[in-house]
Amino acid sequence: MTNRRTFLQSAAASAMFAALGIPLEAIAANRVKFGVASAFSFETLIEQARTQAAAPYKAQQTAPREILEKIDYEAHGKIKFKNDYALFADGAGQFPLTFFHLGRYFQAPVHMLLVDGSGADAKAREIVYDESYFDMPADSPARQLPRGSGFAGFRFQESRKGDQAKLDWHKNDWVAFLGASYFRAIGDLYQYGLSARGIAIDVAQAGKSEEFPNFTHFYFTAPEDGSDTVVIYALLDGPSICGAYKFVMQRRAGVTSGVTMEVETALFLRRDVERLGIAPATSMFWFSETVKGTGADWRPEVHDSDGLAIWNGSGEHIWRPLNNPAKTTASAFGDNNPRGFGLLQRDRVFDHYQDGVHYERRPSLWVEPLGGWGEGAVQLVEIPTDDEIHDNVVAMWVPRAKAVAGSSYRLRYRLYWQQDEPFPTTLARCVATRLGNGGVPGQPRPQNVRKFMVEFKGAPLEKLAFGELPEAVLTTSRGKFSYVFTEAVPNGVPGHWRAQFDLTVDGAEPVDLRLFLRYKNKPLSETWLFQYLPFKTRTVYEG
Repeated sequence: MTNRRTFLQSAAASAMFAALGIPLEAIAANRVKFGVASAFSFETLIEQARTQAAAPYKAQQTAPREILEKIDYEAHGKIKFKNDYALFADGAGQFPLTFFHLGRYFQAPVHMLLVDGSGADAKAREIVYDESYFDMPADSPARQLPRGSGFAGFRFQESRKGDQAKLDWHKNDWVAFLGASYFRAIGDLYQYGLSARGIAIDVAQAGKSEEFPNFTHFYFTAPEDGSDTVVIYALLDGPSICGAYKFVMQRRAGVTSGVTMEVETALFLRRDVERLGIAPATSMFWFSETVKGTGADWRPEVHDSDGLAIWNGSGEHIWRPLNNPAKTTASAFGDNNPRGFGLLQRDRVFDHYQDGVHYERRPSLWVEPLGGWGEGAVQLVEIPTDDEIHDNVVAMWVPRAKAVAGSSYRLRYRLYWQQDEPFPTTLARCVATRLGNGGVPGQPRPQNVRKFMVEFKGAPLEKLAFGELPEAVLTTSRGKFSYVFTEAVPNGVPGHWRAQFDLTVDGAEPVDLRLFLRYKNKPLSETWLFQYLPFKTRTVYEG
């Protein structure tokens, strides 16, 4: 039975949405509270970012910090958005929209606005925070927050029109934006893993602290019926930068399922930035088959990504296995108009991880520039870690031109969240990198000598006739090679070969290695790049 208060709220909501032209069935929750409507377009959002960047930065006002601090990890985990209040849970569209609550680790309020109409008629109206949208314990400190405190982030749930017995939308989501400018999506193996960011400011830049701008506003357009695409807009703000973003996000189904995002952004710098990271990806790499564990962990491998892949402007495909270095390192791969790059998870075998959190299902993230990005470098930052809870790897595009105050950028790119890169090479690909003590078994092992076993697999190697051996083409920034040869991996798998070599090198400075396989001057494999961090001879490589 409907009481008078509920009826009046419903009637007020009906009048509001009728004025906006939004059918009530498109908004699950005529009980959701909205603010005043205002005109909206992407171009006006860009102008807002431009104007804002010309003024001194003003940090957002947050809810009372003493209350937010009480909403710790445990308390935050007990706060659940009520699916009854999900937007787009009825009517047109198939992906309901739900929200994250503020807390100790997500204190910056994010304004969520619903957009209706198009062109000059488009209007945006803010969704006003209310504790009634969330299930929370009676004694939760979140109940002390004032009305309108804001949300921490949002996520789109899986399709409500799909097979609910297989993938219940109430319990499964496919994209989430939460914290600073971080966001992530699942791939075709239905698993979250690494994250992307709107921008990266001075990551691992000597003498400077990294800056984490925030997405402060999100604008959601009403979905189209039957579409697998959602469109959102965002305003980003931080001490050094302000920007406007448009995300066209597609949740694909079937064999090629995964998530694709087309991103358009306009960025404006308030002040100089030493390292401006475009389309950054952030992941975790603790250890892999490259180095043997120290006994600190029982699993064979632990990582969300195992390598950086680059398809450079000249058409070369590069694979750079990740490291867990003893100190923070930054590597730059200079390029002109790159075709793409990404942090990938190539190892998909459960037995290589032995973990119920399913690292073998973590998505790869590929960045495809749209339009020429000019000169610059794909930069890879690797930070030491001793646990899997820390994201310690960042890959991004850094323009060659200095990022100075007053500079602006208009960029477009696609992000592919799936189990494999979308544009794989037709050459054999690197599938494993293994290190050990150099020398010959049964004889004293020489100091400062490392043995490398680099495995490749692919169609060009399958076509080699019996007795034909691919050549290992090797270069190094320093040191010398010995015992260089190639052989088929003795596992009966066609096209699975490995290159073996010893490297003798003195000193502790990193060594940059380069390798590919060829036969009769024709390349058979992608290019393997590796940054070797010398270590003393031991029975176990501790990294």
